[in-house]
Amino acid sequence: MRFSKIISASALALGLATTAQAQDANKLVTILTAPEPQTQLMAMVLTMNAMAAGAEAEVLLCGPAGDLALQDAPESATAGQPPRDASPQGLMQMMMANQGLKVQVCAIYLPGRGEDASVLVDGVTAAAPDAMGAAIVAPGTTVMSF
Repeated sequence: MRFSKIISASALALGLATTAQAQDANKLVTILTAPEPQTQLMAMVLTMNAMAAGAEAEVLLCGPAGDLALQDAPESATAGQPPRDASPQGLMQMMMANQGLKVQVCAIYLPGRGEDASVLVDGVTAAAPDAMGAAIVAPGTTVMSF
């Protein structure tokens, strides 16, 4: 009888731990480096849909994809793509404004351009490598890379 109480208590503890873990939000880190506008837009679309499904998301833009964060972004970042005429930068900014999406550029992006954060759209910051590294390996985090 005593053994069954131990088993019951263990099962209850395991159930409570699983319930607590299930209540934590899923986390998503989208790392985008691709230069192609369709790939950039699809990364934003998938991030948006993950957020709609309950994920807490953040985006890291590196290399050519960092240009999405520029106030004076290239046409490839701002031109509408089929089928809904959305642009990668436009969808990114919409998610930032409406869903609280955190967007950062790689720590070496701005120094590589010889510029500072004043060239970035409002709300975009430079990533701290230690914080981004921790976010990538945090429990319950999914990383999408494009």
